[in-house]
Amino acid sequence: MNVSTRFALVLLGTALFSAANAQDPRDDEADVLLTIEREWEASLKGDQDNVDKMLTSDFMGWGKDSPAPRSKTSTSKWSRFAQQMGRVVRYEIYPLAITISGDVAVAHYLYSTAYKPKNGDIEMSNGRYTDVLIRTEDGWKFIAWHGGDDD
Repeated sequence: MNVSTRFALVLLGTALFSAANAQDPRDDEADVLLTIEREWEASLKGDQDNVDKMLTSDFMGWGKDSPAPRSKTSTSKWSRFAQQMGRVVRYEIYPLAITISGDVAVAHYLYSTAYKPKNGDIEMSNGRYTDVLIRTEDGWKFIAWHGGDDD
């Protein structure tokens, strides 16, 4: 086998290996959406420890009810306080758009929630969020988010 034939075979093998191991963008979108659903489910169950695991150590999120972006520690503290005041008893998210560039994903979606305060009636709300996630060795994690209830 001559050198150019060997080179062509190596190139073909490399291309076939790359194609076989390439991640389908639809799989990434599904994984991002699943991560968002898992975060909402953990919040619904009051599992703040699990929510904390889904945030990167350098996470900064800016909920509409916050005067400034909050770190992972601050977000966790305020979420735990909110759980003491009441809890979300039902939610639904409505994905609008997910864009992925390399290891960064941006997801836009709407939501509806039913919130039950400890001493009160169920309150319904609708809102929107934009979540920014990064791919880590442990899967997709939140590095930022912004949103909240509609007025």
